[in-house]
Amino acid sequence: MTVKLPYCLIAAGGTGGHMFPAQALAETLLARGWRVKLSTDERGARYASAFPDNVVREVVSSATTARGGAAAKLAVPFRISQGVMAALRAMKQDRPAIVVGFGGYPTIPAMSAALALRIPRMIHEQNGVMGRVNTAFARYVNKVACGTWPTQLPTGVEGTHTGNPVRQSVLEQTGVPYAPAGDGPLNVLVIGGSQGARVLSDVVPDAIIGLPEEIRARLRLSQQARAEDMERVSVAYRQAGIAAEVKPFFDDVPRRLAECQLVVSRAGASSLADITVIGRPSILIPFAAATGDHQTANARSLGESGAAMVLPESVLDAESLRRDMREILTDGSRASNMAAATLALGRPDAAQRLADLVTELTA
Repeated sequence: MTVKLPYCLIAAGGTGGHMFPAQALAETLLARGWRVKLSTDERGARYASAFPDNVVREVVSSATTARGGAAAKLAVPFRISQGVMAALRAMKQDRPAIVVGFGGYPTIPAMSAALALRIPRMIHEQNGVMGRVNTAFARYVNKVACGTWPTQLPTGVEGTHTGNPVRQSVLEQTGVPYAPAGDGPLNVLVIGGSQGARVLSDVVPDAIIGLPEEIRARLRLSQQARAEDMERVSVAYRQAGIAAEVKPFFDDVPRRLAECQLVVSRAGASSLADITVIGRPSILIPFAAATGDHQTANARSLGESGAAMVLPESVLDAESLRRDMREILTDGSRASNMAAATLALGRPDAAQRLADLVTELTA
């Protein structure tokens, strides 16, 4: 007799901010004996290859009004309707025990179908300000899990603070001791999200090139930059004699985080989850155009606790960034205290907490 495993449908898409915590939940549920399917769109599918091989992947028809011309925007309702009908057919054939949405437009078809079929539903909001899609479904799910606390929620909606799940590759670096700046190399990691990272390419090189020679000579820099910015950023460092690796994407960010003395980063929820679980001092530059200014909300607890220095874009320039970098890289005691404060905010068990809610809703 074949035992049928419990089945969870995870809906996420668009960006790593949605996909990374979805991947962490998938890994945890698989370890607990669940069957998992990922429902995403074309943009989210770029990240799907990192999911475990036994996660079934499906690409659904969904859309956003944020991109494309007038014709594409007019087609959005039709494409979403197609996605909902496809999700209904799939769930009738293979009914999940629960549907978990992580935001982004691919969540719409899965959540709509689960609501129509009265399947248990949960959403996970990564940011301190809830996204549009999650806001639309917040009143129609059984549980709202929050990665950042506090999270701004719709009136009458209660949230459960789970933290933002991190991938296994991040968990493997948990507990790696922080090594404050001594006489050896100074490892600095600069990471930005898929949106708005250009400001880091514009400001960071000037800030670093202006550091004192005794710091610049020891720097080992890893910087994420858009493909169109890579050449000018690389040339600037090369001409200044600074050892730098510049790429659009690093597939080993957890290792680089564990090795660094300082990280300069956007304040995306997944980036902050990685930074806090590993525990490294940071300079955070929230993306000013983020919906609802949610990156500022994400960074608030780190700034208030002394774990990070927060530089809003409104005051960001090479001089202010250079000042903050110099303070952290030349004061080992302060940097160690920042690392400890960061680690105290981490929730390495966030995926387990989220999986516990899944089990609770399906009991």
